[in-house]
Amino acid sequence: MTASPLRLRLDSSALVANWRTLDAMSGPAACGAAVKANGYGLGAREVVARLAAAGCRDFFVSTWAEAAQLADLGVAVSVLHGVRAEDMVADRPAYARPVLCTAAQVRRWRDAGGGGCDVMVDTGMNRLGIAPRDVADGLLEGLRIETLMSHLACADEDVPRNARQRDALAALEGRTSARRLSLANSAGIGLGPDYGFGLTRPGIALYGGRQRPEHAAIRQVVTPEAQILQRRRVGAGESVGYNATFTAPAAMEVAILNIGYADGYLRCFSGKGMARAGDAALPVLGRVSMDLLAVDVGAAPSLGEGDWVALDYRLPKTAAVSGLSQYELLTGLGARFDRVWS
Repeated sequence: MTASPLRLRLDSSALVANWRTLDAMSGPAACGAAVKANGYGLGAREVVARLAAAGCRDFFVSTWAEAAQLADLGVAVSVLHGVRAEDMVADRPAYARPVLCTAAQVRRWRDAGGGGCDVMVDTGMNRLGIAPRDVADGLLEGLRIETLMSHLACADEDVPRNARQRDALAALEGRTSARRLSLANSAGIGLGPDYGFGLTRPGIALYGGRQRPEHAAIRQVVTPEAQILQRRRVGAGESVGYNATFTAPAAMEVAILNIGYADGYLRCFSGKGMARAGDAALPVLGRVSMDLLAVDVGAAPSLGEGDWVALDYRLPKTAAVSGLSQYELLTGLGARFDRVWS
């Protein structure tokens, strides 16, 4: 297969270091890893293999189709969206267990003979999960529960809701057969040891996202790179790109890169984004196109057709520039990138 003119540089050592940082921050709680959405866009199989080798034992995906992609890796997988009727098939993976999140799913699982499972309880996010009163009413009796979990709605903010959710989950300790409780996501780990319970479930911070000051040690994992298709000289007063939104104030050197909004480098970066070649900053000029991007290469006189440049994609800063969340920045990176691990 021909190599793509787009690649994601993925730093294995940074990924593993981030998990170890979050593991240490989790205190006595085990530290798992959310690898849904194809490992937040990096490639779930490659992420799982590296984190399992580092000592991670708990992995989380959204759907059974995602779980099936991890079939031969020898790890335990929890399926966060539970079991629909369509998921109750004979060849359901034995290494994966559902996170039951509705009363109907609990009944479906029990009626089919049960087995190991996790359960999601809604403690105030009003997304997925059974109600705490369902636990009191005996809904979970007879289930073999590995983890009773909930999800923080505002862990990246210091608000009273966090403590209320923590206390609501803590009140369920010993009320079910669950071996452990779990609440903290990436930001939740930063709230302190009271939020760790028996298992933490980081996601975005594994991949370089920083949501709280406590994430200062988290390292960048992902760097998009694109090849130059053409280098051209644009005269003073000439425009660049659709709708002529950029006009050259003087003669300048411009490179056209093989990347655009179809690859996840969206139009919100028009006139705001930045590429880099070594220490040289290469500002984005004009509109981002579907497959193409123009950058100012006046600071890099040696760059030419076929050379590679990196897109500045440090997650917190890029989120602030673009108005996108750090999650969107990662999961939106498209299939045309070769994913290259170092």
